[in-house]
Amino acid sequence: MIDWDRVNALRDEVGPEAFAEVVELFLEEVDEKVAQISAGRGGSAEEDMHFLKGAAINLGFSDLGALCSSSETLARSGQAEEIDLAAVFDCFEASRDRFLEAANAKALI
Repeated sequence: MIDWDRVNALRDEVGPEAFAEVVELFLEEVDEKVAQISAGRGGSAEEDMHFLKGAAINLGFSDLGALCSSSETLARSGQAEEIDLAAVFDCFEASRDRFLEAANAKALI
């Protein structure tokens, strides 16, 4: 669910002090995008899934990144109605919760 190698690499890239800010910004942006999509105010399905995929991969949310990648592919091929948004949202929430729990336990943030 979480690619801890990617998390640690990002933390090393930005430094421990900035890492907490990066995590906070990521979570805020994804929360906002999820709220927009849920309210029917997102962009195109392809754009929304591309955004979520990129954010997820950057912070090491590997399962979410994979789910958004396949959803982006569906949208690109004209099958946006087949995207399981509930699964995307549930995966984000589960990934966020697991990440925060483990990151706090490891004193990463």
